[in-house]
Amino acid sequence: MPVVSSSPGVLAGPLPVAALATGSVAALCSAVDRYRRQVGLELLPWSVDGDRVASSFAGGDLLRVNGAAAAGFAPLSGFWPTADGWVRTHANYPHHRDRLCALLGVPEEPGAVAAALARVSAREIEDAAAPAGALVVAVRTPSEWNEEPAGRFAATGPLVTTSVRPDGTSSLPDPPTDARRPLAGIRVLDLTRVLAGPVATRALALLGASVLRVDSPRLPEIETQHLDTGAGKASTLLDVDDPDQRDRLAALATTADVVVCGYRPGSTVMSVVESVRPGGAVVASVSAWGTRGPFAGRRGFDSLVQAASGIAVLSGSDDRPGALPVQALDHATGYLLAAGIVDALALRAESGIGRTVTASLARTAAHLLALPRPREFPERTPIPESHTVTHGSVRTARPALAEYDDYPWPARPWGSDEARYPTSEIV
Repeated sequence: MPVVSSSPGVLAGPLPVAALATGSVAALCSAVDRYRRQVGLELLPWSVDGDRVASSFAGGDLLRVNGAAAAGFAPLSGFWPTADGWVRTHANYPHHRDRLCALLGVPEEPGAVAAALARVSAREIEDAAAPAGALVVAVRTPSEWNEEPAGRFAATGPLVTTSVRPDGTSSLPDPPTDARRPLAGIRVLDLTRVLAGPVATRALALLGASVLRVDSPRLPEIETQHLDTGAGKASTLLDVDDPDQRDRLAALATTADVVVCGYRPGSTVMSVVESVRPGGAVVASVSAWGTRGPFAGRRGFDSLVQAASGIAVLSGSDDRPGALPVQALDHATGYLLAAGIVDALALRAESGIGRTVTASLARTAAHLLALPRPREFPERTPIPESHTVTHGSVRTARPALAEYDDYPWPARPWGSDEARYPTSEIV
């Protein structure tokens, strides 16, 4: 079992974010121990350092490119008062910004958005936004969220669900020989975006897996976000609307040991994965709201789940909602998902049978809200720069796992690699 040291520090606040952070990383460490035991590797000691974990969770804040910090939320992303409460919007990506403005019928100006939202009901604009592909969520108290079906679904079941996949077996990789790289030989197809999924696959790469992230050239990526979460992976672009590139994605899925999905059910990418049904593989998925309930098909991000679940109310003041000190739901869900994947790989090493693994930000939020809250908490401390590493012009946080000084290699330029699983020679 890992030795865990946790202090509020960087993550101090009214909610036990530090406990959530160290607990999720400790869950991954325990899963790696179970996997090492299953494949005959020696067990190595773990020490989950609270400050190291906090720095990793705050990686976006620590990131520097040519000495410059990453930009924060876009101007149209944030809290806005409505006629009867508050909403939180997410418009960091151009297509989400455009949908928000189209929904409200206003130009891309904060003043126009504020005026339009001030005239509407929070719940009504939330319901109108979902089918329009815009991202607007009403701010609720914890009790309000718990009284709704979406909130009740989010609070039930395990943090990570695992089930047997009945569609056959595949050839297993050669047994690993390096306890520090227990996932060597495991091919991971990373079909995720933003934070939770990329954090999970970055952790798998740290443990030796060969991770290929595939993105669509039609969907823009935020460069600094990729620099923070893309370490240890190859990055390629495939347009699934092109038959040849769609076939290439299908071939990659067929030969994967793990497929990690962050796209919504029914998307073209998910249709490709489901059509090949890679036998024996571990197929993992991460979502904002989970797979059940009225929010299951909706888009979502960490900030929106905080708003809906009541976290924003608890993190704010009497006159305005607030936010956790870091995107803790994303990062914690990423490590919990990685733990579930490693456990599924251990079961596959035993039986040759694949598993389906799922996690959601909403379930992680419910877990955070259920943890014992601090009776008092100190002032938040600055993020320590000692837990960073610099490659060229880019400074990033070191891995949350203190036993590793750095990732196998820094993030590759987005979309710059061939569509094949990487080897150690990639750099």
